[in-house]
Amino acid sequence: MQSFIDIAKRLLPDFLPVLQKRYSILRSIGFMQPVGRRSLAVSLNLTERILRSEVEFLKEQNLITANTAGMSLTQEGRNLLEDLEGSMREVKGIDVQELELKHRLGIKKVIIVPGNGDQSPFVKRELGKASASCMKRLFQGENIIAVTGGSTMAAVADQLTPESGDKKLLFVPARGGVGEDLQNQANTICAIMAANTRTKHRVFYAPDQVSTEIYQSLIKEPEIHENLKLIQSANMVLHGIGDAMTMAERRKSSPELLKKLEDAKAVGEAFGYYFNEEGEIVHKLQTIGIQLKDLEGIPNVLAIAGGASKAKAIKAYMKKAPASTILITDEGAAELLLKG
Repeated sequence: MQSFIDIAKRLLPDFLPVLQKRYSILRSIGFMQPVGRRSLAVSLNLTERILRSEVEFLKEQNLITANTAGMSLTQEGRNLLEDLEGSMREVKGIDVQELELKHRLGIKKVIIVPGNGDQSPFVKRELGKASASCMKRLFQGENIIAVTGGSTMAAVADQLTPESGDKKLLFVPARGGVGEDLQNQANTICAIMAANTRTKHRVFYAPDQVSTEIYQSLIKEPEIHENLKLIQSANMVLHGIGDAMTMAERRKSSPELLKKLEDAKAVGEAFGYYFNEEGEIVHKLQTIGIQLKDLEGIPNVLAIAGGASKAKAIKAYMKKAPASTILITDEGAAELLLKG
């Protein structure tokens, strides 16, 4: 038997585009509220004339309210938006895409959130929300969660809430600093995660990359040695996937290294490893923290990255990713990954 969505596509061809447009408007208002019409039009890439008629319709349905501060969702609007989320996944075929991508990449699971992180700043929040939900489903008993830095990990931290029951959580930085703003350092993110879940965290004061001599000296320090043992015994890892050149520049890499990465056609980076499109490691930094080989024994590895511009980086890293990986990404990246 055909689903209602399949029937609607045939009998009412305009139904789905209109549904998707109104869903996008409600979703954007929910993120930006209170928001003015002009700002909303720019965010959605719609003309104010088209948006005006849609807004009037939504007001008539008591889904939004408007005042001098801007537009906001009513309680009915919030409820409808929540109910629509599952249906929109079916409309867009997201469930099917997740399964296909999972099999193509040979990993444990794929979770796709709506939107393209390159075009909307709100998609990162959705990635954070999906990641937090996934983590909560995986927590059991005592948990050690190793976390890398970055703005995407910060978005995950913002979405975590207190745990119920007797679950114990310990958040540990998976590596030293990368030179980001303090708010995006792994130490800061772990502290926020622990505060939001009302659990515990550890700090890891060590540089991100060092010479071989300094590395051998530092790992003998009792506190660093203890943190490294904690990281290696983690049962969950949260990490991002970066564009190779962006990450190299963020680390203030030398001109020689930048040229080496460019000549090697590096496209992706994770844990201090740089990959080309074939997934080959073209450069590795001497980093203090989790190593690629450590991931093999960890039951849940959550790789979180979105935006169409990250598709090549994701694809490259996934060729080395352990089978226990759960990729949490967005439609922008997923569509390009599925196109191959």
